[in-house]
Amino acid sequence: MFLTYNTVSFYTRVWIPDPEDVWRAAEIIKDYTEGEPILYLKLEDETPLEYRIGPKDNALPFLRNPDILVGENDLTALSYLHEPAVLHNLKVRFTESNHIYTYCGIVLVAINPYEQLQIYGEEVINAYSGQNMGDMDPHIFAVAEEAYKQMARDERNQSIIVSGESGAGKTVSAKYAMRFFATVGGSANDTNVEEKVLASSPIMEAIGNAKTTRNDNSSRFGKYIQIGFDRSYHIIGANMRTYLLEKSRVVFQAEDERNYHIFYQLCASASLPEFKDLALTSAEDFIFTSQGENIFIEGVNDAEDFEKTREAFTLLGVNDSNQSSIFRIIASILHLGNVEICSERDGDSCHILKNDPHLAHFCQLLGVELEQMEHWLCHRKLVTTSETYVKNMSRKQAANARDALAKHIYAHMFDWIVEYVNKSLHTSSKQHSFIGVLDIYGFETFEINSFEQFCINYANEKLQQQFNQHVFKLEQEEYVKEQIPWTLIDFYDNQPCIDVIEAKLGILDLLDEECKVPKGTDQNWCQKLYDRLSSSVHFQKPRMSNTSFIVIHFADKVEYQCDGFLEKNRDTVYEEQINILKASKFQLMADLFQDTNKDSSISTSSSSKSSRVNVRASKPTPKVPNKEHRKTVGHQFRSSLQLLMETLNATTPHYVRCIKPNDEKEAFSFESRRAVQQLRACGVLETIRISAAGYPSRWTYPDFFNRYRVLMKKSDMTVGDKKLVCRNLLETLVKDPDKFQFGKTKIFFRAGQVAYLEKLRADKFRSACIKIQKTVRGWLQRVRYQKIRKSAINLQRYGRGYMARRYAEQLRLTRAALIFQKQYRMVRERRDYLRVRQAVVTIQAFTRGMLTRRIFQEFLLHHKAMIIQKHVRGWLTRRKFRRARNAAITIQCAYRLMRAKRELKQLKIEARSAQHLKKLNTGMENKIVQLQRKMDDQTSDLKTQNEQLVVAKASLGSEVNKLQKELEMMRSRQGDGSQLTSLQDELEKLRAELQEAHTHMKKLEENSCSFLENSMLKSEKEEMNRRILHHSKNQESSASQSVGRVQAELDEERQRYQNLLREFSRLEQRYDNLQEFQPGHKRNNSTQSSLESDSNYPSISTSELGDTDDAIQLVEEMGVEKAAMDIGVFMKLQKRVRELEQERKRLQVNLEKMEDQVNCKVESEDLAYNSLKRQELESENKKLKNDLNELRKAIADRASQNSSSNELQDGYNLLLGQLKAANEELEVRKEEVLILRTQIVSAAHQKEETTNQIETNNVPEWTNSKKPIDKEEAVRAYHGLCDKASDWGYLNEDGELGLAYQGLKQVARLLEAQLQSQARKHEDELAAFNTQIELLKDDIEKKQEMLNHTMSLSPEAQVEYSVQQEITRLTNDNLDLKELVEKLEKNERKLKKQLRIYMKKVPDMEASSQPTKAKPQLTRQVTVQRREKDFEGMLEYYKEDEALLVKTLITDMKPNAVSATVPCLPAYILFMCIRHADYINDDQKVHSLLTSTINAIKKVLKKNNNDFEMTSFWLANTSRLLHCLKQYSGDEAFMTQNTAKQNEHCLKNFDLAEYRQVLSDLSIQIYQQLIKVAEHMMQPMIVSAMLESESIPSLAGVKPMGYRNRSSSMDGEGPGSYTLEALIRQLGQFHSVMGEHGLDPEIAGQVVRQLFYSINAVTLNNLLLRKDVCSWSTGMQLRYNISQMEEWLRGKNLHQSGAVVNIEPVIQAAQLLQVKKKTSQDAEAICSLCTSLTMQQIVKILNLYTPLNEFEERVTVSFIRNIQNRLQDTNDVPMLLVDTKHTFPVLFPYTPSALSLETLHIPANLSLDFLTRV
Repeated sequence: MFLTYNTVSFYTRVWIPDPEDVWRAAEIIKDYTEGEPILYLKLEDETPLEYRIGPKDNALPFLRNPDILVGENDLTALSYLHEPAVLHNLKVRFTESNHIYTYCGIVLVAINPYEQLQIYGEEVINAYSGQNMGDMDPHIFAVAEEAYKQMARDERNQSIIVSGESGAGKTVSAKYAMRFFATVGGSANDTNVEEKVLASSPIMEAIGNAKTTRNDNSSRFGKYIQIGFDRSYHIIGANMRTYLLEKSRVVFQAEDERNYHIFYQLCASASLPEFKDLALTSAEDFIFTSQGENIFIEGVNDAEDFEKTREAFTLLGVNDSNQSSIFRIIASILHLGNVEICSERDGDSCHILKNDPHLAHFCQLLGVELEQMEHWLCHRKLVTTSETYVKNMSRKQAANARDALAKHIYAHMFDWIVEYVNKSLHTSSKQHSFIGVLDIYGFETFEINSFEQFCINYANEKLQQQFNQHVFKLEQEEYVKEQIPWTLIDFYDNQPCIDVIEAKLGILDLLDEECKVPKGTDQNWCQKLYDRLSSSVHFQKPRMSNTSFIVIHFADKVEYQCDGFLEKNRDTVYEEQINILKASKFQLMADLFQDTNKDSSISTSSSSKSSRVNVRASKPTPKVPNKEHRKTVGHQFRSSLQLLMETLNATTPHYVRCIKPNDEKEAFSFESRRAVQQLRACGVLETIRISAAGYPSRWTYPDFFNRYRVLMKKSDMTVGDKKLVCRNLLETLVKDPDKFQFGKTKIFFRAGQVAYLEKLRADKFRSACIKIQKTVRGWLQRVRYQKIRKSAINLQRYGRGYMARRYAEQLRLTRAALIFQKQYRMVRERRDYLRVRQAVVTIQAFTRGMLTRRIFQEFLLHHKAMIIQKHVRGWLTRRKFRRARNAAITIQCAYRLMRAKRELKQLKIEARSAQHLKKLNTGMENKIVQLQRKMDDQTSDLKTQNEQLVVAKASLGSEVNKLQKELEMMRSRQGDGSQLTSLQDELEKLRAELQEAHTHMKKLEENSCSFLENSMLKSEKEEMNRRILHHSKNQESSASQSVGRVQAELDEERQRYQNLLREFSRLEQRYDNLQEFQPGHKRNNSTQSSLESDSNYPSISTSELGDTDDAIQLVEEMGVEKAAMDIGVFMKLQKRVRELEQERKRLQVNLEKMEDQVNCKVESEDLAYNSLKRQELESENKKLKNDLNELRKAIADRASQNSSSNELQDGYNLLLGQLKAANEELEVRKEEVLILRTQIVSAAHQKEETTNQIETNNVPEWTNSKKPIDKEEAVRAYHGLCDKASDWGYLNEDGELGLAYQGLKQVARLLEAQLQSQARKHEDELAAFNTQIELLKDDIEKKQEMLNHTMSLSPEAQVEYSVQQEITRLTNDNLDLKELVEKLEKNERKLKKQLRIYMKKVPDMEASSQPTKAKPQLTRQVTVQRREKDFEGMLEYYKEDEALLVKTLITDMKPNAVSATVPCLPAYILFMCIRHADYINDDQKVHSLLTSTINAIKKVLKKNNNDFEMTSFWLANTSRLLHCLKQYSGDEAFMTQNTAKQNEHCLKNFDLAEYRQVLSDLSIQIYQQLIKVAEHMMQPMIVSAMLESESIPSLAGVKPMGYRNRSSSMDGEGPGSYTLEALIRQLGQFHSVMGEHGLDPEIAGQVVRQLFYSINAVTLNNLLLRKDVCSWSTGMQLRYNISQMEEWLRGKNLHQSGAVVNIEPVIQAAQLLQVKKKTSQDAEAICSLCTSLTMQQIVKILNLYTPLNEFEERVTVSFIRNIQNRLQDTNDVPMLLVDTKHTFPVLFPYTPSALSLETLHIPANLSLDFLTRV
């Protein structure tokens, strides 16, 4: 990196120090040899400079990197790694290219642009999602994607550490990182957790950010946000930790600073009605908000920000009451600051003015007593051992106490809000992993540094240590992975500085110790620091101060003022004031201070010097010392920082260092002095130093071979192994073997070696260029010479004759002139010589005298200087010896102290760990013993229960047999005839009701349809007449414009409609996924058939479906305004549908209850068993699961803590095995108990019925009740029987008492069950009535609103509104009628189902009296075959064969099964079946077949959602079926191209226009799925094929790589290298598959057009985000690739499909990379050439353009500004990246088939023998 004597030569470029610019570029103009004191340089402005070199002056300057490496994305890619190179690279990228992000190894350097940039949109997030870090330009999204990817791949938590100065952009960077995670890892359900995570930002900015002199939105606290993810890596929650809120800002702000934003936001919104009670005015009227003298921030609207804050509160679940309480507390703090405290005359006491309005407002807002607060603001309580008394406070003490109270209230409110935010973001789901975002303050140093700056710098010391260790670890891992020898790299370790702060008897310990001293002061503490820490090299005492100290941090020396350290560390506030706040009337205010003792130390004494009273507890009984009570702020901060460091060490860190470029907040202005300070402070230069100490430059073998093969010989190129070739080349070129190392996959170079290789490569190219130029120039000169020679010979021939004649004349004249001149010159020269000789002699005399005197003086001075030097050098040598001896003694003492401390610490750690292990083992042994005892108790209980069950089984066996005999006798007595008669009567009644329902339904349909059709036809007729008249007037003048506008509107409407379909399809897919995800058994609704449960189109009605073309035409006829009104009606209809759906569900629940009551008697035995079994199993299962989970969790926790113990693991496995065995045994016993219970309950029911029928005839309403006995009652009856069985023998000696007692018990139970049933019935009725009341109230409110709205309109508007309301009413009535029809149909199906159930029950009931009959087999009806006639193109099938037809043609159909037949054969077969159903006029059959077909196609596509062939196959068949329905619909518009025979085959009875719309929607969904599948298959191929593959060999060059190109995210992953041929082959495969399946060519062309758009979007986006591909060679490669794709389009006859137009932006981008970029003519040519690119895209490409070698020139900044000025007037949309998700609206043109249906043959391999040709 440094200049060496071997490299000091002419034209070498170097960096020299500069007091203003830090570093300045220069060039050596004279060769330098070792030992010379001066280096002759020339600055960039051509100014010469003599640079002194020497041990006392300057070292050799740093070398500059080649121009080709300037502006690199990664600083580690530079050949020379040092501070000036880093600073220059950042400056060039920031000021010239406007790139704010740059990699520096593992660090992302972000420079604040002070300007809003359009680089954070969702399209940019999508572009970076899934990409490796080295593939794209540096960006915060790249770091976030790297963290997200490593979390998913390595199963390890991640952290993003964002640091920097105030105003450097930390908060914004952290916000954008969280936005990336919220977009990429959105929640899997509808909880919108990611929105809540983002909503926390405005809240925290409002209460924790403020304006400072350096930043308008400075975070005055640190925060660490953990974003939790589940196993699918979706966001499930978040958690926030905060650090060191700057509470002093609440009461004091410096000049030109503000308080926290929330105060100004609330004051700006004080005029709102809800804030009138706060009594707020402008922020200028309050002391706490006006001390900075400027309450406004330029460009910020506090009122609008306050609305955003309130919206964020609402989104996070903070209700209006809590929000109001928060705003009351904030307002009260402002009023507290304005409370005026007046001093008394004695100066030792003070008072508050009577009727102080601000104090009154403060007490009113907080709900506290005014008199008490007024008293304790001016007094304090002093407590001694004997008495307690009150002491006055001075005005200054009272003001300090008031300010302390304000800070305390705000701090507690801040903590409460943070806790509430965490509760809102908390989730009950199990967190699998998390990504933490740390937004923490950077290193700070001001003129006055206090306690806050000390804590901030302490935190940065800890973070810097962790950063250094992590960087070193990565370097070491890289070397080990590549298996190269490495030596330990020496890096700066700041542990000594950290020990000075946090070690025992360090700064913090001494501060806490001084805080415990009753009379401790800042001066005493400072003196202790001098005494204890003066020997440390990181601690110094200032020379001119005794109240400050200096700490030498890693970044800089900082002097801290001791004043206020103790007070801020104690954080005291008077207990009397806190007690008043605890008694507040408002719950939130009281809750804030309930646990105040846990948060801060509340002192009952003042900290002033005048107080000399010892403070002790007022109670005589001493309290137990509370350690939490004594925690200081420093101790809390150290603990929280330690927890943070443990969290960061357990994660994989990613670093973002924010840099503030200037202090004036100017956009894209770079001050080198400010930047280099921050680079040194944030550790970037330390990263560079560690990297430069090893092998910073790294090349893969293929890249090295491609870059430097020009240096190889021809014989070396014949070797096949590239690694061996590279090895031989390097050994030849670089003689020092230490300058490089060969790894497994890479070559490692020392710093500067790549620059040396680049120089050799450039020399090689330069020599080749010279040779080429020499040859060409020689040939050109030879041609020119021959032409000139021929012309010269002709001229010479004529000129020589003339010249000879002139020459003779000249000779004569010359001779005469010479004689004259000779005489004249002799005289003139003689005179001049004599005059000069005299002058020279005079000058020499004076000069020699002066030089002699000067030499004498110089010798005299040298003699005097030697005498002085002799004495001075002796004195210096003696002083140096004394200093060296003292330094050696000091170092020995420090080293011995460090050794002693380290040994003491090690001994303490060993003692502590041994005790901990012993305690832990003792706890685990006790736990195992307890678990063993618990298992023994459970085993004994289980044995006891088994014995009881055996006894119960034996005792009840005889009773069960007896009851079974009685049951059989009762069944034999009852006659079967009466039951059969009642069932038949009930069946007849159901049939009559069904007939009446059918009649009523038909009447309703006729009335509604006729009325609705008449009104619609009338309105359509009037509208059409008006439109025809208007159209006839304007037809000739606006025909062409109308066509274009209508076509555009049609495309836009079609696209909107298809987007809605896509959204519907996505929601439908999500609904299906949720249904599949639901655990447990699924049961279809009893009122729905299996067909309806699968169908998404249960009823086809005019209100729900309509043809797309008809809908568009209706919009055109009605106009936009009326169409919008219809949309409003549609929304009302949707609301009405939801209400009806709720009503339907409620009725459905009641109906199911009634059905259960009716069927309860028939299935009583099964219900009893199932209910008891389910209830018992559920309760026991839940109990056992809870016990098992607790047991496993306890053992697992212990096992995880002692994972090294094999005995604990074995014990754990043994306990689990025993527990499983016990559970299995318990399940067997449960099953036996349930069987016994069921038998007992059944017998009890039978006996109860018999007894009630015989003996209790006086209560027939009890015995004849159809309501079943409650399950709980049955269980209680069983327990009663079991519990009282042993007592019967004693009470029932003669049998009568037992029977009487049992009878009374049965009657009581029946009465209780009856009352419970009646109560449930009344509750259900009451709920129904309440629902009706609510509905009626809503209806009344709606009508009242409509009436008020109507009265406010004009008469014309009232008429129009009334008509609209009438239409809405009719539509609602029609919807009600349709709903009624559907209900009747459902009731009909329900009755049929019940009838089938009863029919099945009848044979079972007749089984006892009649012999069992075999169930008749359903056989197909035998039909008499007609004589063979002409085939009419119809296929007949039976209704029961419909499922088999759908399964054969759709579900099990493979495309290759019909590949050799007519294309779209399944569509033709289905249509021929539909024709037959239409022919026999069977609407149910048509409806069922079409619905089953649509659902089956959807299921197939869902199952094969990634199969392009299957999707294409069904797109072709669906579109063909749609065309067949149109072609044979009978509509004249579709019959123009039909043959006569095809017209005969048209449908006769049904109009299937509605199903055509359904199929059209399905076709659009399939098309969108086809595009999605194709884009997914092409996505990994596009970038590699279009930008990275070498279609033209040896054209692309390779540049040096940085650290990011070897990022860990690229290890073992990443797509393969695809070529252009592979991409074209994939496109050809898509096209051939669509052609084989018979897809319409127009649709195939639209697919290719969409795919070419995707290729254009992905290619252009990567080009705009990658600096390495923006070069001339890439433009050449890209242009060649595009020409190959255009050739493919022409070969497939697709050049008219519009695909070429879609790739026009990429074509122009390739041309932009190739054209010249120097002059204004070039700029004009670029503006006229790149018409499809936006200005942002053109400027971005020009900024990214990178020359591959030194022969190319960079694009100048002036040229880019010229382009921007020329394109300023264009009206382009400000867009940088292309929307990759854009989809063109698809159009399915009508394409009739020329195939006649009667000529179609069905192949035998389809197994469709059940179809009959008709």
